Amino acid sequence: MPAASAGASPAPSGPDVDALYQAHWRYLVRLATLMVDDVASAEDVVQDAFVALHRRSASLRDPDAALGYLRTSVVNLSRSVLRRRQTARKHLKVAEPEATAGADHDVLLRDEHRAALEAVRRLPRHQREVLILRYWSGLSEREIADTLGISAGAVKSAASRGMATLHTTLRTTLGGGS
Repeated sequence: MPAASAGASPAPSGPDVDALYQAHWRYLVRLATLMVDDVASAEDVVQDAFVALHRRSASLRDPDAALGYLRTSVVNLSRSVLRRRQTARKHLKVAEPEATAGADHDVLLRDEHRAALEAVRRLPRHQREVLILRYWSGLSEREIADTLGISAGAVKSAASRGMATLHTTLRTTLGGGS
C-alpha cells in the first residue's frame, strides 16, 4: 500500500470550504468592504479568512459554525487592515489618497445614501461594526456578540449609541432641522 494514501484525504467531518466559498464569498467581500472601505483590501481579507478556515477545517469543532468563523475572521482581519493603515499614516506621514471606487459605485447612490455611508464610516469602530453586522448583515444580537467577542448588552448599547449618532449627524447633514 503506498504511503501517500494513508491520511492523505481531509477529514470528512470538516466544512466544505469550496461550497462555503461559492455561497458566501460575495457577501463576505461586501462585509469587508464596508469595514475597510476598499474593495481590493476587502478581497484580500476574505481570501485570508478562507485560507485560515481551510488550514483549520479538520480541527474545527463544529463544521456548521464555519460561516460564523469566517465572519469573525473577516471582522478581525479588517480591524488589522485598519490598524496597519493608521500606523502607516501616523509614522510615515503619508497623505491618504482619495478613495477610488469603481465607476458604478457612487453613480447609483443618491446624496442621502452617500451621506449615510459617510456617517457610518465616521462612527467609532465598535459602533460601526455592530451597525454593519446588525443592519447590513442581518445578524441577531447574539450572533453579533459571538462574532465580536462581546456581550449582548454591549451590542445593544453600541447599536443604540451608533443609531443616535447617525440620527443626529444625518439630521444636520441633510438639513432635517433639530
